[in-house]
Amino acid sequence: MKIAVAQINPIIGDIEGNKKKILENYLRGVGDDADLVICPELVLCGYPPQDLIEKEEFRKAVAVAAEEIALKTGSTGLIFGSITEEYDNVGSGIYNSALLCYGGSIRFVQNKTLLPNYDVFDEVRYFEPAKDVYVKDFRGEKLGISICEDIWNDADYWNKRRYMQDPVQRLVDKGASLLINISASPYAYGKREERRQMLSVLTKTDNLPLIYACCAGAQTDLIFDGASMCFDSSGNLSKLGKVYSEDYFIYDTSQPPAFEGPIEDFFEAEVLNALIYGLREYGIKSGFTKALVGLSGGIDSALVTYIAVKAFGAENTHVVLMPSEFSSAGSIDDSMQLIENLGIKHNVIPIQPVFEKVKEVLQETFAGKPEDVTEENMQSRIRGLYLMSIANKFGYLLCTTGNKSEISTGYATLYGDMCGALAVIGDVYKTDIYRICEYLNRDKEIIPQSIIIKAPSAELRENQTDQDSLPPYEVLDNILKLYLEDYKEFRFIAGQNGDPVTTKKILNLVDRNEFKRKQAAPVLRVSTKAFGYGRRFPIVQRWNRNY
Repeated sequence: MKIAVAQINPIIGDIEGNKKKILENYLRGVGDDADLVICPELVLCGYPPQDLIEKEEFRKAVAVAAEEIALKTGSTGLIFGSITEEYDNVGSGIYNSALLCYGGSIRFVQNKTLLPNYDVFDEVRYFEPAKDVYVKDFRGEKLGISICEDIWNDADYWNKRRYMQDPVQRLVDKGASLLINISASPYAYGKREERRQMLSVLTKTDNLPLIYACCAGAQTDLIFDGASMCFDSSGNLSKLGKVYSEDYFIYDTSQPPAFEGPIEDFFEAEVLNALIYGLREYGIKSGFTKALVGLSGGIDSALVTYIAVKAFGAENTHVVLMPSEFSSAGSIDDSMQLIENLGIKHNVIPIQPVFEKVKEVLQETFAGKPEDVTEENMQSRIRGLYLMSIANKFGYLLCTTGNKSEISTGYATLYGDMCGALAVIGDVYKTDIYRICEYLNRDKEIIPQSIIIKAPSAELRENQTDQDSLPPYEVLDNILKLYLEDYKEFRFIAGQNGDPVTTKKILNLVDRNEFKRKQAAPVLRVSTKAFGYGRRFPIVQRWNRNY
């Protein structure tokens, strides 16, 4: 069978725009004499549509568009993801479905069986699971169609499965000769290789070819890397879609495997490309064409500035230097060198006059109280005021510059350096920031080396460094990864690092600063556990953690 895979980048809620993309790819497939064109999961409405699904008008518009797409089909088949409705006396009656269209109508519907309800997924909230799975005869093949999570439960690959049911195995048992999985699988580093291994085991075990069609793009914090895959019946990867891009390609099941080489780059390159793609997508889909960054002379803001340049172009990236009495000459010089290296525009707007005036105005109110963290936060909030004002005036997308280590421990100021529309590096630990910057400088110096080697500092008081408040980042990040991503508890973590005092301090910081994270900008997700709706803990709680 000759199959066209359309790796589409939809926009949530842009039903007309998504419909146009589906039809354009379908007509291209027809022109290439394809037997079947395959598009990703929920591509007609965009994934994840979240509470838009609760709107009846939205669902009706999706249903009308699906029928309009079907009317345009001829003998070539078209599979795409959409919402369907089928009501009885139990449940919501709404399904996440794969539609097979040909001859001017919808000929077959397969609903999703396994509805993920973990991390960033919340499909049980909206959809009903399929009552059963079915094989569909089409052009001499028996199509076994599944949707995303349905294929992530293979008993031959997973030591521990999430679900009792295995819908793909049921399709095999019912005589499927060709497996098709339409997907919207969010990116995290390492997941692409995991997909390849899992799908390879499945196809080899079942001795069936498989087409895995995944969407591309980013939806706010979720990045979808594309990388659609086709496997022969021996588990060999035959075709791989482009990464971080829309794509269209033909896969002929009768042809031998053609793909060779790795499918995932090393950590620094992968994460950097994902962040650039995520920021660019956020801007395009939100209507922003230019970015603003507060440039401090530190490594975090330097990296965010580089990412903004790659996402929007140097001509559309603006930075603001906001020195105070505590800003070192080196920080200003380093920032100017980065500006020159990247060829971007900038302003220098000192905060000292405003800082002094605010202290003067509050002097009577603060009488008898010594200066403390209040005055440090004051400086950060003045900078936030500057940045938000400039962003409002000129229509910039303001990027926050906090990393995962800082966001975890609350080492950031609400309404100050946390101001902004998107936390670009909020899912990247500080130690990994250094790795990425060293990678950037592998051929020539982009991030000034003086930024990389100097002790990190918020520069909010005299001779301040991050390690006045936090342990070395190598120690901190190890604790954070165990606690945030592996869900290890105090005794285990303290046993691993041999330092219960530091461990207790860090875990307390993480727990106490939940209120800040709830008010933070959305975080681009590049790990398996990012801050956002994939990690949900109460702000007010008294769980005794036994330490």
